[in-house]
Amino acid sequence: MIPPSVIEYLKKYSLSHWQIESNKLSGIENVIIVPAISEYKNIINLLTSIVEMDSKYFDSTLVIFVINNIASSSIEIKLENKNTLSLLRSIVNKDLGTGISIVEKILSSGIKLGFIDASTIGNELPEKNGGVGLARKLGMDLALSILDFKSSNKKILVCLDADCTLEKNYLTEVVQNFNKRNLSAAVVDYKHKLSEDEKTNKAIICYEIFLRYYVLGLIYAKSDYAIHTIGSTMMCDYESYIKVEGMNKKKAAEDFYFLQKLAKNVQIGKINETTVYPSGRKSWRVPFGTGQRISRYLSNTQNEYLLYDPKTFNILKKWLEVFYSIVNVKADIYLNYAKKIDKYLFDFLIEQNFELSWNNIIVNSYSDKQIIIQKKRWFDGFRTLKLVHFLRDNSFPMKNMFNAIDEMLNLIGTSSYPARIDTSIPAIEVQEEYLKILRELT
Repeated sequence: MIPPSVIEYLKKYSLSHWQIESNKLSGIENVIIVPAISEYKNIINLLTSIVEMDSKYFDSTLVIFVINNIASSSIEIKLENKNTLSLLRSIVNKDLGTGISIVEKILSSGIKLGFIDASTIGNELPEKNGGVGLARKLGMDLALSILDFKSSNKKILVCLDADCTLEKNYLTEVVQNFNKRNLSAAVVDYKHKLSEDEKTNKAIICYEIFLRYYVLGLIYAKSDYAIHTIGSTMMCDYESYIKVEGMNKKKAAEDFYFLQKLAKNVQIGKINETTVYPSGRKSWRVPFGTGQRISRYLSNTQNEYLLYDPKTFNILKKWLEVFYSIVNVKADIYLNYAKKIDKYLFDFLIEQNFELSWNNIIVNSYSDKQIIIQKKRWFDGFRTLKLVHFLRDNSFPMKNMFNAIDEMLNLIGTSSYPARIDTSIPAIEVQEEYLKILRELT
């Protein structure tokens, strides 16, 4: 029986035009949702990776591919999506006459598979907001309607991307971590796949260093939003999904905003016992993110070896200490503290209408506990990033990537430093050493 909260959510937020095509929808406790546009070869690679996983939870897991495009997408995209739908339909219909080896492998593995056609004529995503956010939302919303709520186990919604591969213990660790640790939401560890091309590898390493350095800075500052915001790493139980009113429809950064909503409402855990391997390819699919950053690096249009000045995170750390240690005082007291920490922190808070926001928090809170919750929601991940950018633009410009990392490592008190001769861009082997250290710390 579907819980009232799910019925209410679906009635209020879901889109009724689409449906899941699958051959078996019973006993589902875990759903892996994969948005995909023009991803035929990558889907075969992902499916190959899936069937090679530990099969312990295959019988209670459904993988849903959301094959999507908009009406104005190119003929090439629509044709590849058509071929992908044909492949997935062969699996769902148990058609062993295709001659495609992955069809037989999936059918013999025991994993359950379904798909949503958001691609063919009449089923396309709307032009206005058709993209990765809406595609994820379609899959996650429809997943709610097929979960086995009779089971006492966690009902988990897992996000992946079509260009990923997975460690063999991936599904087992995800399910066991959620159930043993009673997780509401989590991100799983990740490592971008390297390429055979050295220049592409440099782009991948540079970008992952950028991502991990930022999270390390937030960890140092003790921010509640020190989370890797990568779509293929995020997951939550169905209660948390409903609590945050579901996935957004953004065409890019949907992962950032979804995880931020989760972080405001539940604790986000980290699953370190397994790894997802996103592709480090260049891509046109989203206007920013991994694909765009790899393309930008390869085009050599700007210096990519820059990071935020560590002093920025030191200011953030001092501000968060003040903001959370003093529970209930007037706005001008917070602002006076901010001015003592850094003039530009004060300027930022003025620009963000801190006084008005703080007064609203006081008026709408009935206890110190509520005030702390409202503080966390006001100074969220997006406002944190805004502060970092404000300080970058007004006081602390970006620094050489490797100098910045050395300073950050010194701030957090680690003695692990890769050996390098000068302050410029070191050899790729040294860059890999830096990345290895950041992977261990974040």
